[in-house]
Amino acid sequence: MTRLPRQAIIRILLSVLLVASLYLLSAATENSARFGQLYLWLLLINGVVLVVLLGLIINNLQRLVRSFRARETGSRLTLRLMALFVVLAVVPGLVVYGFSMQFLQRGVDSWFDVRIENALEDALTLSQASLDQRMRDMQQRLEEAAQELADVSSAMAPVALGDLRGRTRASELTLIGENGRIIAASSVDTDSILPHRPEESILLQLRQGRPYVGLDPIENAGLHIRALVPAPGPEGPGETRILQGLFQVSPRINDLAAEVETAFSEYRELAYLRGPLKDSFSLTLSLVLLLSLLFAVWSAFYLARRLVAPVSRLAEGTRAMAAGEYGTQLPPAGNDELGFLVRSFNDMSRRVANVRDAARQSQALVESQRTYLETVLGRLSSGVLALSPDGTLRTCNQAAMDILSLPLDEGVGQPLSALVERFPDLGPFVDHVDAHRRASDAEWRAELSLDTPEGRRSLICSGAMLPGEGDEGGEVIVFDDVTTLIQAQRDAAWGEVARRLAHEIRNPLTPIQLSAERLQHKVAHRLSGDEAALLQRSTETIIHQVEAMKEMVQAFSEYARPPVLRPRTVDFNALVQEVVDLYRGQSAEAFIDVDLDDGLPGLQADPGRLRQLLNNLIRNALEADDAGNCRIIVSTRRGSGRHAHGVELDVQDNGPGFADTMLDQLFEPYVSTKPRGSGLGLAIVKKIVEEHNGTITARNTDGGARISVRLPGVVAGNARWENA
Repeated sequence: MTRLPRQAIIRILLSVLLVASLYLLSAATENSARFGQLYLWLLLINGVVLVVLLGLIINNLQRLVRSFRARETGSRLTLRLMALFVVLAVVPGLVVYGFSMQFLQRGVDSWFDVRIENALEDALTLSQASLDQRMRDMQQRLEEAAQELADVSSAMAPVALGDLRGRTRASELTLIGENGRIIAASSVDTDSILPHRPEESILLQLRQGRPYVGLDPIENAGLHIRALVPAPGPEGPGETRILQGLFQVSPRINDLAAEVETAFSEYRELAYLRGPLKDSFSLTLSLVLLLSLLFAVWSAFYLARRLVAPVSRLAEGTRAMAAGEYGTQLPPAGNDELGFLVRSFNDMSRRVANVRDAARQSQALVESQRTYLETVLGRLSSGVLALSPDGTLRTCNQAAMDILSLPLDEGVGQPLSALVERFPDLGPFVDHVDAHRRASDAEWRAELSLDTPEGRRSLICSGAMLPGEGDEGGEVIVFDDVTTLIQAQRDAAWGEVARRLAHEIRNPLTPIQLSAERLQHKVAHRLSGDEAALLQRSTETIIHQVEAMKEMVQAFSEYARPPVLRPRTVDFNALVQEVVDLYRGQSAEAFIDVDLDDGLPGLQADPGRLRQLLNNLIRNALEADDAGNCRIIVSTRRGSGRHAHGVELDVQDNGPGFADTMLDQLFEPYVSTKPRGSGLGLAIVKKIVEEHNGTITARNTDGGARISVRLPGVVAGNARWENA
């Protein structure tokens, strides 16, 4: 069973009290006597109802004012509906009240019209006159019968009375003596033994000589005309007897006379209570109007809130929907139009929530696929670029940024050609891609060399058009850095060449040197003069060139020899400072500036090989300027970005720089622009760097050349080498 809310209980109790009050007021207005009996109850019930209604109205009014000041949803609409209901209830009520009061005053006054009062008095007089005439007739008839009893003795009286009763149509005749003794009686009612004896006051009136006639009630017989007249006796005038006759009155006449008398009595009573009656009616009407208006005002609050509640909930639901709270459901609001709106809103909200959930699932699926694709692309060693049909960069993977050494992710959403303005080294790559895109090549493949901040890279690129029309199409470009592969192939080839050259050259050098020394030893003392000097210069030249060739063979051997590293923790700054101090003491004209970073990470390396690396780099920088005004800057620093755990070394000189045609082959053996260079110094440096899993790049600067070496550091808590 559904439990009634408190408002419904209060409303039902108040309605019962109001109906009881109106019923009591209606009952009280029927006559003044009942009004007096119900006065206290009326006062109590009406007072309770008035107090309760006023309390409820004040409470609702305060709530409405608070909600209006707080600008709560629906407060303004509630106020408007409330004002409308009050106007619709109060104005017609006051109009009806005014006319009702006027009608009441006029109606009550019309009840007491003079003509009605005269008519009632005339009717009453007429009825009394008619009754008096009938009583006088009965009295005269009884007096005539009394004269006939003058000669009738007391013994013959019963017979005579019976005869007279039939002729006079009396219901009872009784002959009474002087002493009040009943002499004889005759009655229609044979069951009655005793006649109806008159009162002593009536007998006293008869003894005084005055006849009596009147309308008296007879026990168990209704009203009768009682007439008593003196009746002479047979003994002469000295004997005075009394004859009583009872004449039955017609019930119809009796009733009419009673009604006329009652109506006149009530009229006189109403006429006497005319003022209080008007006041009681006015008070009753005023109380009814006041209670009705207060109940209507209180009901107006309830109806206004009931009507506005669905609208307020709809407004709040709409606000929640606008704030993104899809799926908001409102409580049912009945089966009317507002209920239809609420059901429509709930259906719309439910559908929007379903669409939102579907969109979220689709978005999650797309995000999952995008994450999956990014993960796959991120794990690829090949660089991948996705372009829109108009050449805008859509996405790129980490390998693409590593290979090109450029933050391509900052250019996502921009045309690829626009990146050239920020990264000029990317120009050849972009030109190559644009050429194939303008040619509408469905698939293409090409090789190109590209200068990057980390050196020159050899790339193998391939592109393919993506399916789709309009903005869904585009192009995907995949490229691989084959610099290391090509360089490894070259290094392997040059290593094999160096090994063979060292093997083939080393064997004849010692006999040549020994033969030259033996020739000088056997022939020098046999010659004289210029011939001896010529022999001396020739043999010394042979010996010196053989020594030079041995050094060259030794270099070849070192280049071709597999590395045997003995890594250990190295203070790289101290090692750099040690090597630089050696060169500062050997060449007074060279100026070597050192810029060392104190925050270098730990480095696991072979110090001997690193020392050789530094010697080759510094020696190569010193040979850059033949004029002897060489200025070298050796600097170390901690790596950045993905190389944060690494160590970077820059050796920069103020020489003429590298020839552009040699940048691709700078670290290959036998590549040198120096007249006496073997072309193995930078090749050995590159080999040492690769032995330590590092990278080396060479670039021309505004005032010379710079060679940069990046070596992997040691990750904290991990002693293994980290790949650069």
